Amino acid sequence: MEGFQFVDVILLAMVAGFLILRLRSSLGRRTGHEQGQDGFDQSDNVVNLPARNSLDPDAPAALDVDPAYIGTPFEEGLAQITLSDPNFSVEDFLFGAGRAFEMIVIAYANHDTDTLRPLLSDDVYSNFAAAVQDREDRDEVLQTELVVIKPSKLEEVSVQNRTATIAVRFESDQVNVIKDAEGAIVDGDPKQVENVTDIWTFERNLANADLNWQLVATRSVD
Repeated sequence: MEGFQFVDVILLAMVAGFLILRLRSSLGRRTGHEQGQDGFDQSDNVVNLPARNSLDPDAPAALDVDPAYIGTPFEEGLAQITLSDPNFSVEDFLFGAGRAFEMIVIAYANHDTDTLRPLLSDDVYSNFAAAVQDREDRDEVLQTELVVIKPSKLEEVSVQNRTATIAVRFESDQVNVIKDAEGAIVDGDPKQVENVTDIWTFERNLANADLNWQLVATRSVD
């Protein structure tokens, strides 16, 4: 009996170890049960990339790269990112970037600079905050409705001096209206849906412990 009990203990230890490893591998990954816009967790603003101490320049270029991106201009940059984080997923990154896009657009319209601050680089935040202050000085209000947000796509991926840069193309159908203090429309048409294409660039230093990406540049495509 003691022998069987000893075997049971070993089996339980092996099962516990397996569960711990599975739990660790799933931390920071999308589960499919995330909260929507109102319950967005700012600690998961875009996508977390656990940092490692070094990149291996001799590793194969296609290491752990999604097969869909092998042979594309994105392959080299994605390979370097996965060397720092083998669990990096383009799908998860684009999912997080899409959530950040929606959150930033709505926060900008609502003059919510507290939400914008941790999501933006200093330069981008300065520009956004200045535009918000300008509207407030004129007693104007921006009303934005994101009617449709199409699936985001990679535009550019690169890694230089341990800084990962990913540009993302966002296409959305929006209604944008500016009203004055009396509620009169100053600009825009509440019945007009506008197709908007933006290129947003996110960065993260792979050597830092901070796992969040920041928005460092924005531009519109005419």
